[in-house]
Amino acid sequence: MTAHELAPAKVNLSLHVTGQREDGYHLLDSMVIFTDAGDQLETTPDTGLHITGPEASALSAGPDNLVLRAAHLMGMPQIGLRLIKGLPVAAGIGGGSADAAATLRLLSRVAGKPLPSLAEILALGADVPVCLTGAPCRMRGIGADMTPLPPLPPFWLVLVNPRVQVSTPLVFRTLPNRNNAPMPAQWPVWPDAHALAAWLQGQRNDLESPARALAPVISQALRVLAAQPDCALARMSGSGATCFGMFATEMAANAAARAVQDQHPDWWVCATGIRAPDQLTRATT
Repeated sequence: MTAHELAPAKVNLSLHVTGQREDGYHLLDSMVIFTDAGDQLETTPDTGLHITGPEASALSAGPDNLVLRAAHLMGMPQIGLRLIKGLPVAAGIGGGSADAAATLRLLSRVAGKPLPSLAEILALGADVPVCLTGAPCRMRGIGADMTPLPPLPPFWLVLVNPRVQVSTPLVFRTLPNRNNAPMPAQWPVWPDAHALAAWLQGQRNDLESPARALAPVISQALRVLAAQPDCALARMSGSGATCFGMFATEMAANAAARAVQDQHPDWWVCATGIRAPDQLTRATT
């Protein structure tokens, strides 16, 4: 039997940096969703980790790989796993954290073992807990405080990575202010994608400005996305360099993705829907 698990891309629709703890961890207030696009993880009859897929060359299967670290945490270091890497590496869409979370879900399911403690999961990375849930949420603090989002209207994203890697620690170090205002305590009801995008226009990604200074091509990617017909919002996700454009229809998103790819064939471009929580886990034989 081969078991499969999706590691969906995580997108920060907003990301407010609201403080910093004495231990160095930054405090966040972020609106997080997950997409249909992602990496795939599956069990294999042999041992060890094998990485394939269009983005495999950028990732090592060494002991620091988060899939292997998650397998060790589950007490199953010798299990055979194949990671089909479709997301760019170090891209601000939770690729490594999503892979670790998928490993935890997969091995918990196939072995019938409980998940590790929250502290152990956080030790893998601050984004691993939210990626483990795979559910749209408001994520606060260092990543462990998660509140489910109210129902979201349908919308589609075009993800664009201009093929640069941005160092998350360096982005945080160059952040001019670490004590920014959080999002509003109460959120409205969004009747459609345009209402949600209009509300998000009043929110921020506080990491966007320092990331753009470190990698100016991010500004170009945002301009290209914003120029596409029917793009309701263009913003960077996480610490970059992946940016997203928000669209009310799948047709508009697909058309925008084709146009961006035609203009910049060397960029990674992906049109994707938003993943519902009950779609997360898939197992086949």
